Amino acid sequence: MTNHYLVAVVGAGPAGLFGARELANQGASVVLFNRDIKPGGLAEYGIYPTKYVMKAGLRKQFRQVLEHPNIHYFGNISIGAQGDLNISDLWKLGFQAILVTAGAQGAKWLGLPGENLEGVYQAKDVVYFYNRLPPNSQQQYRFGKRCAIVGAGNVMVDIARYLIRQAQVEEVIAVVRRGPAEVKFDKKEMEYVIANLDQDALDREIARVRPIMEAVNQDPEAARAAILEALPKAYEKVSDTRFRFEFLSSPIQMLGQDGLLTQLEVEDTTLTLKENGDTKASGTGNKRTLDVETVIFAIGDKVDESFGLPTQWNEFVKNENPVYPVDGISYEAFDPAAGKPIEGMFVGGWSRKASSGLVGYARKDGTNASKAVWSYLQTKAPDDSTLDAVISKVMELHKPAVTQEDIQRLEAVEAEEAQKRGLEEFKFASNEEMLRAMGLIIAA
Repeated sequence: MTNHYLVAVVGAGPAGLFGARELANQGASVVLFNRDIKPGGLAEYGIYPTKYVMKAGLRKQFRQVLEHPNIHYFGNISIGAQGDLNISDLWKLGFQAILVTAGAQGAKWLGLPGENLEGVYQAKDVVYFYNRLPPNSQQQYRFGKRCAIVGAGNVMVDIARYLIRQAQVEEVIAVVRRGPAEVKFDKKEMEYVIANLDQDALDREIARVRPIMEAVNQDPEAARAAILEALPKAYEKVSDTRFRFEFLSSPIQMLGQDGLLTQLEVEDTTLTLKENGDTKASGTGNKRTLDVETVIFAIGDKVDESFGLPTQWNEFVKNENPVYPVDGISYEAFDPAAGKPIEGMFVGGWSRKASSGLVGYARKDGTNASKAVWSYLQTKAPDDSTLDAVISKVMELHKPAVTQEDIQRLEAVEAEEAQKRGLEEFKFASNEEMLRAMGLIIAA
């Protein structure tokens, strides 16, 4: 049963799926648009591929969400200024509110010389590659003998895990702007790679940066112990890859020859204390080069600036004085030029705040965003808008739209293929293969 509210949710990651469920449970009719064929977003294509049990559990939850009678799924449909449908199209179709949970589709670049060299990549693209998200799954990536990853969070460790345990390169270097006391990765994630950590190199690094750490009241020995906490539960080595850190090092340019990356130039940084007790990293002017064939930036994400909503500082602009706050947080899109909120438009999950947490965070934030949407809808009279116009418009598009029933067929085919091949999991590498498996296109 519905309450005659028609809501569009853009993006079918955890924020969109659980946000859609929240609205559907209230009685709204929800249309879930997804750029990808499969639902799940980063929960499907961002979690390390061999975490089979975790992924299976999440997929089960996603299936249950999509089985809700008030939720209507359309995959393989992109929404945005350059998409299959734009925001104006959605309003014309009769939606009374739009919740954008498309995640952070863009990636941050530092604007450094040499970013266009072959061998220089964004973390998200690499993660999508080894998680087999089209079209990244079909692209070629140059993982050389020596690979540098810029960053100190779980994404850096995830990529190091791939390079160490799957690609089995000779050396992985984590380039960290700050010191060893300020790394952001979890002990649990480090268990996969710490057997390959060059502990002698770690000790030399900590000795090198010790005076800077002590000057800002950081304990080098405590930092070392925290990094090595993962050792007791370290996974067995499967390669001879050397893993090491370059602390207090900030990339300033990539150097290459014939279009191929050959070196990363870094500037040494130092730490100073700010008035609030936090530290600030700043360059010292001392520069040096690292011989590498690959550089991967794992420094965060940003929203898609071409989506059609106002952006600022890599995020969609939110109403600073929300009319429908949830837990004191604003989910309302805002137009700075007009100086007012965008009527009926909301953002949630990584579309609200990029790179904040993963599945649990996105689920909660999407649910809370939907609560804000529902509060807004209570100020509007229900109307008689139906799905007919939406379905007609989607069917007019010159590409197949993927429904929940299609996803069920795809999952069955992939499960059968995995069993045939003796694999824990099988994924088609291209959208065309998936569409053929679902019977939505015919092989030429």
